[in-house]
Amino acid sequence: MKSYLSPSILSADFGNLRNSIMAAEEAGAEYIHFDMMDGTFVPNISFGAPIVKAVRKDLKAFFDVHMMVQEPIRYIDDVAAAGADGITVHQEACLHLDRTIAKIKETGLKAGVALNPATPVETLSCILPMVDLVLIMTVNPGFGGQKFIPYTLDKVRDLRRIATERGLDLTIGVDGGVTLANIKEIETAGANFFIAGSAVFNPVDKIAENVKAFNALLKG
Repeated sequence: MKSYLSPSILSADFGNLRNSIMAAEEAGAEYIHFDMMDGTFVPNISFGAPIVKAVRKDLKAFFDVHMMVQEPIRYIDDVAAAGADGITVHQEACLHLDRTIAKIKETGLKAGVALNPATPVETLSCILPMVDLVLIMTVNPGFGGQKFIPYTLDKVRDLRRIATERGLDLTIGVDGGVTLANIKEIETAGANFFIAGSAVFNPVDKIAENVKAFNALLKG
């Protein structure tokens, strides 16, 4: 199964956002990660659908939108119309997760579900065949630049085992604290989709170099 990097713009220079995203894309990033935060589900506010729309023009990368918001079903149509290619919602933020996943699929987008560090993977047992991606949060969501939580690797291993046993071609992502130093260990555990923010967009003059370094490891 092929592995992919999805640079998170949460760590990018918002004063030069489009150019930063273009630098990542031109260096080989096939995905770009957008962290939407509402200040309710997570203790921070980031941006909404207008930012996705503003940078969508001429960019070919898959826009991977991670909705860290309470009851995200309210915004799915707007995010889809803004140019998202996939939407990931949190299991903990959806009163009716099945309905929310179905709504994403109805828009024609890829559907993902994220789990906070302390949420067991077993909570997704019933809807696992419905989703394209499960995103394991490897930090507590809400802020960039946090350190990877070691026990979340066990969740990645457990989820890959469950997916294999059920014959599911599941993309397993990790989000938080991903670096050049730990990405191969995480990949060995069973992940194949990697969100990295600070390690890609900092420093701003090394974006292309950072993307190429990650992709070199993922192809190794």
